Amino acid sequence: MLRPDSKKHKMEKKLPFSRKRIIEIMADFPTPFYVYDEKGIRDNAKKLKNAFRNIEGFREFFAVKATPNPFILKIMQEEGFGADCSSLPELILSEKAGITGEGIMFTSNDTPEEEFRKARKLGAIINLDDITHIPFLEGSAGIPQIMCLRYNPGKRKQGNRIIGNPIEAKYGFTEEQLYEGYRLLANKGVKRFGLHTMIVSNELNPDYFIDTAEMLFSLAAEISRKLGISFEFINLGGGIGIPYRPEEKPIDLDLVAKGIKNAYGKSFANMRPKVFLECGRLMTGPYGYLITRVRHIKETYKAFAGCDATMANLMRPAMYSAYHHITVLGKEKMPRKNRYDVTGSLCENNDKFAIDRMLPKLERNDILAIHDAGAHGHAMGFNYNGKLRSSELLLRSDGSVREIRRAETVDDYFSTLDFSKLEGFR
Repeated sequence: MLRPDSKKHKMEKKLPFSRKRIIEIMADFPTPFYVYDEKGIRDNAKKLKNAFRNIEGFREFFAVKATPNPFILKIMQEEGFGADCSSLPELILSEKAGITGEGIMFTSNDTPEEEFRKARKLGAIINLDDITHIPFLEGSAGIPQIMCLRYNPGKRKQGNRIIGNPIEAKYGFTEEQLYEGYRLLANKGVKRFGLHTMIVSNELNPDYFIDTAEMLFSLAAEISRKLGISFEFINLGGGIGIPYRPEEKPIDLDLVAKGIKNAYGKSFANMRPKVFLECGRLMTGPYGYLITRVRHIKETYKAFAGCDATMANLMRPAMYSAYHHITVLGKEKMPRKNRYDVTGSLCENNDKFAIDRMLPKLERNDILAIHDAGAHGHAMGFNYNGKLRSSELLLRSDGSVREIRRAETVDDYFSTLDFSKLEGFR
């Protein structure tokens, strides 16, 4: 259940647009809609590359699931990033955006044959989730020359609240299975190897990622020594968090990179594997906003601000009790003296963006900007109660706006139904 907001917030998150600009946009695109800040995304990409510039062969593979839009992927491609994919549509999205070959890391679980075949056709790096997938891949798509295996450290490493503890997770090989898996792959002619893990989500503690690197680097060196194979890359996964709350601080990427570099030097002498990340939230999360309008103010046992967006547009608060900061456009300097539950119109009582949130006094037609919605926002949308997914807009670096996904229509909602078949149905 979504918990009430208990902390006081003395800071106001900044916006890359004004109320006046949003009203201009609303003339062409009715609320609710998502808007992404291109300049913010590009500047952030450059910041990551600069922080990791001294890391051997560093490359970021953007986690497509965070913001699966080809325009966003094109930006990532232009910044030199690859794509981390986990499904057939994500593979196709990456291909459409110009990311192919070993620019794709295909990390899936419970994978069907057709997805392995598409990944092989694109020349993607396939990262297997289970030891039984080795013969399954061989029979469905063939074994490529480069392979990666996903490690689940079990009791050796703790996860966090969102992703859970590794021992309970459905993902990855045990350490014993890794040895067997690499031995099998080497016997089948694989020459190029990678090692991967992903055991945390939205983590702001830099030590966690340094410790993870130390664990993987040490394990790779040990496997290499015992099996006589060489690792071409180590994929440290993603999970680097963002400061959703105004009082939180962003993770120090320079500190993380320095720690990873030190760990690398301790583990590797002759072998020089490249180091990869697959961040999603870090890259786009802070640069996306859900814009919604207050429809009604309701006062019963408490005050409710009912919006035209619902948890069908942004489900993180309802699903994870996640905090998303809310700015009332045009009222940024007004005192936050009024307590509201900010809600949508679904027939679910957890359809709330905030509980007991202190805000300026709200009125009908006030415009709200819900912050940090650039990852796992629109991507997790759904159609319960017949709600339609909103449009996605890109605020370009030159200040113009580009529609990068139109809003769904009622016709879209009914497009998989054939009402003519009702005739004569008994």
